Amino acid sequence: MKTQTLSILRSMLLLVAVLLFSRCNTEDPEPENEEELITTLEMTFTPVAGGSDVVFSVFDEDGDGPIEPVYTNGTLAADTDYNVSIEVRNDEENEDITAEIIEEDEEHQFFFQKSNGLNIEFAYDDADGNGDPIGLATIFSTGEASDGQLVVILRHEPDKSAAGVTNGDPSNAGGETDIQATFDVVIE
Repeated sequence: MKTQTLSILRSMLLLVAVLLFSRCNTEDPEPENEEELITTLEMTFTPVAGGSDVVFSVFDEDGDGPIEPVYTNGTLAADTDYNVSIEVRNDEENEDITAEIIEEDEEHQFFFQKSNGLNIEFAYDDADGNGDPIGLATIFSTGEASDGQLVVILRHEPDKSAAGVTNGDPSNAGGETDIQATFDVVIE
């Protein structure tokens, strides 16, 4: 009887040890690409022929939360070509999201949509490792005086091979929107 009790006790201790050991290794794995908090998006318009930069920016302290974002809009010159660069940051963590976009260039693309009446066109001026656009560098060309809105969308994991996506049409892109900002633009 004593031997049988010892055997049962050893079996129970072994079972408890196995359960405790296996419990230590059941941590949830970290997501492959955890969504980053984006607080700031800045677009710097630099006139190709020279002149002062125009900066459009949005600061959203809590990302997509209840605090309303703060926009800085600008005025662009009519009939002017601009080299445009985009910077994306998480100012709460002092983190440069632009560097991550460059590192994961095949998984990101910016899209630009204008409201009717805004006389502006754009062309991508950068490409990922597959030759598809990213949008961190673009060329914008203004026409005659006008005003309207420019919507800037950063998509994560868009289908860059879908119809129209490489030309800047987000309707077939899919993926997830990392940030979307709507700027009021005046061209004079």
